[in-house]
Amino acid sequence: MATYQPTGRAFGRALRTAADLGISSNLSTRSAFWPIAGWRGAVKRAFDIVFALLGLIVLGVPMLVVVAIIRLETPGPALFRQRRIGFANVGFEMWKFRTMRQQTARPAGLLVQATRHDTRVTRFGAILRRTSFDEMPQLFNVLRGDMSLVGPRPHAPGTCAGGTPFELVTPHYPARHRVRPGVTGLAQVRGWRGETESEEKLLRRLECDLEYIATWSLWQDAVILVRTVAPVLAMHNAY
Repeated sequence: MATYQPTGRAFGRALRTAADLGISSNLSTRSAFWPIAGWRGAVKRAFDIVFALLGLIVLGVPMLVVVAIIRLETPGPALFRQRRIGFANVGFEMWKFRTMRQQTARPAGLLVQATRHDTRVTRFGAILRRTSFDEMPQLFNVLRGDMSLVGPRPHAPGTCAGGTPFELVTPHYPARHRVRPGVTGLAQVRGWRGETESEEKLLRRLECDLEYIATWSLWQDAVILVRTVAPVLAMHNAY
C-alpha cells in the first residue's frame, strides 16, 4: 500500500488523501484504511495485553500508594476521566491519575491545556506529571481495547493549536485515527510533548504519527517502549 509522508508547511494546507476520506466518510471498514489489521493487528493486540498485564503486576502496589497520596493531598477522586478521540474517530473515556485540584480540573465548557508552572497542578501532581506516572491508569484502557501501548497519543475533542482546532489545522489530521491511540508514541520519544501553542508543533507531531503508522512493526513498538523510559524521566516538556 502506498504511503504518504508529508513534510514542511505545505503539509498543513495540502489536499485530502484517500486515507483521510476513508475516515471522514463514516468509517469505511475496508482493510486498506486500517493498516494494522489481520494477523498484524492480532499480534499487536496480544503484545499489548501481555505487557499491560505485566505493567499492572509490577506497578500495582505503587499505583495504590499514589491513589492514597492523591486522596490525602486534596479532596476528590484519585482518577481523572476525560473524553478522547480514539480508533476510527470513536470517542472513549481515558483514565489518568488526577494531578489538578478538583474544582479546576474540568472547567465547564472550556478545554484548557496544562502549561508549564500551571497553578492548577498540585504538588504531588507535579511529580506525577514530570515522571508521566499519571498516565499509568491507561494500562486499563489498553486491556479494555480503547488504547494500545504504542500509537498516536489521543487528543481531547476541541483541543487547539495556536487557537485553531486540531482538525482544522490540516486535512491529514484524521489519518492518525486509523490505529488505536497509544500510552506512548513515536512523537513522544522524539520530544514532541507538552502544550501545542502553535500549529507547527501539531504538524511535527502528526508527521511522527503518520510515519509510525506507515512503518509499523512489533520491533518498533518494543523500541519505542524502551526509549520512553529515559526521555520521560528527563523530559522538560512534561508538565
